[in-house]
Amino acid sequence: MKNHWVTFLGGTVQVLVEGKGVERFINQLTRSDLVIWNVKRQGTSAITFFIRLNDIHQLRHHVKKYECRVSFLRGQGAPFLWKRILKNGGFLAGLILFFIIITILSNVVWGIQIKGASPKTEYQIRKELTRMGIHVGELQFFINDVETIQHDLTNRISNITWVGVELRGTTFHFQVVEKTTPKPPKPLAPQHLVANQKAVITDMFVQSGKPVVKLHQFVKKGQLLVSGLVGSEDKPVAVAATGEVMGKIWYQSTVEMPMKSDFQVYTGKEERKHAIEIGSLRIPFWGFGKIKYAKYDEEKESYPVKFLGWQLPLKYVEITAREKQMVAREYTKEEAVKAAESLARNDLKAKIPKDAKIVDEYTLHEKVENGKVKLALYFQVIENIAQAKPIIQGDKE
Repeated sequence: MKNHWVTFLGGTVQVLVEGKGVERFINQLTRSDLVIWNVKRQGTSAITFFIRLNDIHQLRHHVKKYECRVSFLRGQGAPFLWKRILKNGGFLAGLILFFIIITILSNVVWGIQIKGASPKTEYQIRKELTRMGIHVGELQFFINDVETIQHDLTNRISNITWVGVELRGTTFHFQVVEKTTPKPPKPLAPQHLVANQKAVITDMFVQSGKPVVKLHQFVKKGQLLVSGLVGSEDKPVAVAATGEVMGKIWYQSTVEMPMKSDFQVYTGKEERKHAIEIGSLRIPFWGFGKIKYAKYDEEKESYPVKFLGWQLPLKYVEITAREKQMVAREYTKEEAVKAAESLARNDLKAKIPKDAKIVDEYTLHEKVENGKVKLALYFQVIENIAQAKPIIQGDKE
């Protein structure tokens, strides 16, 4: 029998035929197109052979015509194997349950170790970990990856500089570097304060040094604002001039704003699917069927499955599909002008220092061309224009 897989799936039976005329009986089976194989003689009046399980009924039909006695010795193949499995179902169920329990326990957090932190900081870290859902007994499938945990801890706890997170088996290991008290700033070398750009002085706060400009005075870039040379003119003393000199500065900005545009937004609807991934094969176990959204973005999060500390070649995968749609936006001219002004203002804020303030703005030019509003704007900004310049021997005011 060449096709062993077919016979295994269908099942085979070893048959013993005893009595008179067993040869004629075998010939009759052959003539009836019944497939038999491994025919062996057992003594003078007995023969054994194998036959398919599905042909047993025809075999019994033919044996009635001959003075033979048929016995079934043993069965082989999938049907008999399944029968034996069902007979020992309790053992099989216990074995499967054992592996399921071991797999689940292998993916549970059983320990959290923190090194390099003071008792106070360690207490804060454990408290934050509990808020993040990281505690003994929690399944690793529902815990963020180590990079996210590291980022969240660094942002939430102010007195740590860095924290290393590592998951070894079922235990999280945290290596903490706490912040140290900053050293006192080094004394400044003698210096002047000069203007870093042209401006009109609006306010001054000088801590050390001698002011050489006045309020409402126009200054150019590089012009001396606060001198680091104090004392008499005959014997000046060089000090580090420090302070702030606020100046009014003008910035020009040109922006374009389309009056019609399309952009993508999320509708707030989403579908979640769960699957087991083995290599490139994904087997869903919750959330079947195709995504019902016409347009969507898919986000995939995968968690490795472990067994007794070993990482198995399979992963638990959670797929989130978020529906999106294209929205057409159309501005009137007035709305487009306001949007362009807001855009220019935000761009300027990103360029100027954080402590600078926009105090006024003017529109120099405005026109509509090719479906776009084009603006040329002037912004009046007040910011600190003082810049340190080292005092070189021989410098004079």
